[in-house]
Amino acid sequence: MSSATLAHIPAGNATVEGMLDIPDGAVGLVLFAHGSGSSRHSPRNNYVAGVLRDAGVGTLLMDLLTPEEDRDYSRRFDIGLLTQRLLDAARWVGAQDTTRALPLGFFGASTGAAAALEAAAALGEAARAVVSRGGRPDLASELALQEVGAPTLLLVGGYDDGVIDLNQLAYDQLRCEKEMVIVPGATHLFEEPGALEAVAMRAAGWFAEHLPRR
Repeated sequence: MSSATLAHIPAGNATVEGMLDIPDGAVGLVLFAHGSGSSRHSPRNNYVAGVLRDAGVGTLLMDLLTPEEDRDYSRRFDIGLLTQRLLDAARWVGAQDTTRALPLGFFGASTGAAAALEAAAALGEAARAVVSRGGRPDLASELALQEVGAPTLLLVGGYDDGVIDLNQLAYDQLRCEKEMVIVPGATHLFEEPGALEAVAMRAAGWFAEHLPRR
């Protein structure tokens, strides 16, 4: 069983909202970094989050931008700002009684994948696993990509041609344990029958393997 609670996360001069849901006996907690123009209400990420919770992984789906910030389109590609918001969230969960002991992972989509990798690089050993779904990990700095220590899984649709190449560029720079999986027949949003389910199961397996403390 788990129960979702609305979280108010201090982020510099702003406060962002998130939905925190921790199943009983959780092996870890995954922070979701949504893509450009998306929020904690993203149906795709909510579906993936549900599969993660079924696998015993807690989830925090949060808005990386305030409603005012999101109206400025360029903010959606401000990887530095998105990264800082993830780090603010990591600090917040690290201060809560219910979450401070849980190993931390990141799930990034679109531009959120770059922010997830930047945050993982900044957190070092405190970040245990990263998964990217149709992401733009290439937007993370070369230094961050080389400093990520958390095992990283890149999931890309087989018909997402340009993004496959960009993921390969980032993959080649990663020095951590890593895997890149092409999901056959899937486009960028994984809207094809069975595509999102395949992503969710791969992500759940990755986090279940790498989050628990050894």
